[in-house]
Amino acid sequence: MVQASNAVDDPRVSAAILPTNILCSLVQLAEERGLDAGGWFAGLALGPSDVCDPSARVSYRQALGIIRRAMQTLTDPNLGLLLGRRQDIGNFGLLGLAMKTSRNFSDAITIGITHQRATGALLELSIQDLAPDEVALYARAPLADPVVLPFLCEEMFVSVFAVARELAGPALRPRRLELAYAQPAYVDEYRELFGCPIVFDRPHNCLVIESHWLDLPFPTYNPVTARQALSALVRELESTRGMPSETAAAVERQLRQRVSQNPRLLDVADSLYRSERTLRRQLAEEGASFTRIHDRVRCERALELLRDPRLTVAQVGSQVGFGDVREFRRAFKRWTGRTPTDLRHS
Repeated sequence: MVQASNAVDDPRVSAAILPTNILCSLVQLAEERGLDAGGWFAGLALGPSDVCDPSARVSYRQALGIIRRAMQTLTDPNLGLLLGRRQDIGNFGLLGLAMKTSRNFSDAITIGITHQRATGALLELSIQDLAPDEVALYARAPLADPVVLPFLCEEMFVSVFAVARELAGPALRPRRLELAYAQPAYVDEYRELFGCPIVFDRPHNCLVIESHWLDLPFPTYNPVTARQALSALVRELESTRGMPSETAAAVERQLRQRVSQNPRLLDVADSLYRSERTLRRQLAEEGASFTRIHDRVRCERALELLRDPRLTVAQVGSQVGFGDVREFRRAFKRWTGRTPTDLRHS
């Protein structure tokens, strides 16, 4: 069995690649209850509105810190079950569509495992055959945290089982659920939700079903829709390769929000409650630099704006922080090897 990593420099822990679905759900729950979620984000260069942005990405370590604070505010002991109950296949977006239109239950599970990152999953999922007639969904935490583990398992297994029943029908029942933590006081809610034996204090977390379910064909199978959804998922997965680590991602967010203002390193450092020297050192430790991030953000924004024929080159330059159109042309040529006018005429 693969052990969870405790190394804080493990890229699985420090890379800002995770969608913020779970964090957004926690923020929404706090808002419904009239509670302030702002304190959850202290020192993380994030805020409640950031994690409700579909384009936002966080590291596993950041997500864990936010969840620990959320659990202190949202004091429900069964918080993970509450959140999991809110999920259905619609919350899985493109992934849910690809699973629903796949050929059978086995294909749907394979797609779900392959593209689990699209849901913002905070546990690493894998499938393993057990006895000849059993298959298990295993969930492992990249970073051991016994306080947060029950929440993560509850949210994940409840939401996954809800989606599985939407796909396979209400007759689907697990054989058992095995969990690597102590039995909580509200164990009866587990039994009600899963309708199977629950075993605690195990060395792993897994949900076991009978393997014959894998052959179940789906009446919603649509090869065209399935391929379209899978293609979009693959593009989304590719776009996260080489995503920045925590500090670089925070700097990038600040620059995107203020690109027209051409902020300096000092301005961004102040916004992130760091000194300029500290921010420069942290970026260097991640193999990044303020200048490279700033140039990439301005270049990407300029390329977007140049598609609008109503904007002059000077106006585009102004919107990415250049007061002089000649400086913008020189910078754009350095970034892309072409002038803004050449690009528009190609």
